[in-house]
Amino acid sequence: MLGVALGIGVLLAVVGCTATEGCVAPQDMVSELLQRLEGSVNFKEPPNPSVLLAMNLAGGDSDGETHKWLLEEIKKEVVEKAHKDMTSGQAALHVLALLSSCQDPRSVHALEQTLDLISVLQQKTDEELAKLEEDGVPKTTLYSMGLDTLALCLAEADGAQRPSVALARQVLSPESHLSVDTRAMVALALACVHNHTELQDVQDLLWEALWTVSNSFLDEQKEGKGMIGNIYSMGLALQVLEATKKFYAPRKWDCAQAFSVVYAHDYQQPMAITQVLPALVGKSYLDAAGLDCTATKDMSPRQQSPLSPVLVRQGLLSAHIHVNYTVTNTLQGKDFNCSISVKVPRGSTLLRVMEVAAEENAETYSFTTEQTSWGPYVTSIHGLAGSTEDRTYWQFLSAGKPLDEGVGTYKPHDGEHIQAVFSTY
Repeated sequence: MLGVALGIGVLLAVVGCTATEGCVAPQDMVSELLQRLEGSVNFKEPPNPSVLLAMNLAGGDSDGETHKWLLEEIKKEVVEKAHKDMTSGQAALHVLALLSSCQDPRSVHALEQTLDLISVLQQKTDEELAKLEEDGVPKTTLYSMGLDTLALCLAEADGAQRPSVALARQVLSPESHLSVDTRAMVALALACVHNHTELQDVQDLLWEALWTVSNSFLDEQKEGKGMIGNIYSMGLALQVLEATKKFYAPRKWDCAQAFSVVYAHDYQQPMAITQVLPALVGKSYLDAAGLDCTATKDMSPRQQSPLSPVLVRQGLLSAHIHVNYTVTNTLQGKDFNCSISVKVPRGSTLLRVMEVAAEENAETYSFTTEQTSWGPYVTSIHGLAGSTEDRTYWQFLSAGKPLDEGVGTYKPHDGEHIQAVFSTY
């Protein structure tokens, strides 16, 4: 198991933290997390570009069957869905995954088609920026705008500077109350643009924003005895502090303290692993475009070897379980409390449970989702949608306790009772 059994003294010894070298995790821990990440891939579900990105940054096996499958499926998804069915943030993640695999996002080949994903991303980013300038909020989120800007910058596109200026101003606004995750993603984007722009006034603005974010993380770490935000925001925060040292110098980062917090947690959530894994090997998303991965370059479906029997078995789950599923609303409109028992393959996610329930009774259990960096987020059930204006959302519980994973990753056990409750925050 991961560092739970390690004492703090051992942690400080194995981190290998120096003022010049930074912190790097033990190889056995990195290997364990890589194995967990690879094992999380379900060959019957859409590919997660964040998984491929993290595997590449952490030095995963680019010749492995999982890596090859992810890359080819991601290219297919880009061609099929980039224009209409992807948010800007989703498109940006696909760009980063392709760049880290030495693929050209300006010319994505799949299904006998070719698509310029950078042009698509630029259009979607322009829409985000226009909405932000007009209404004070982007079309999706500032986190997504950070992803967009980072991807455009790493792809050396021309459209990264304008959104970087807008994001820097958001960071520096006195009314700004951004989460650790959002500040971190924005900081990575600003660091990239700062290194590419030649305009002094833009450099100065980005430097001030990066100084603000990085020092706020150092302050939070000091106050939280190593923790920055929560355990799931640590991955991006560590990436930022490793990549932005010149912006908070001469102040020093106690990376061993931060790493000790990460070592004490047994990461199981795939998206959390995708964010913390690069930091554990001294890399960040800023390194996505500079990896040595010629083995995967220009790989075509004809070069891809068949999936091994082991991988096929992982995708074809045989045993089944029964899950009880209840949806409840006592907040808006007509109250309802409906329950159903569904049969799904063992190892299925909660999302699959919801899909089966909707297939059996669409009027009651139909639902909608939107894609986030942590997977699908449920926006409505039974026609009732959450609202930021009303501060309402669908909360998922098991045995009365909120789930610590999303519907796309949580895997119910046989006989478990999952509740979806319309709630306020």
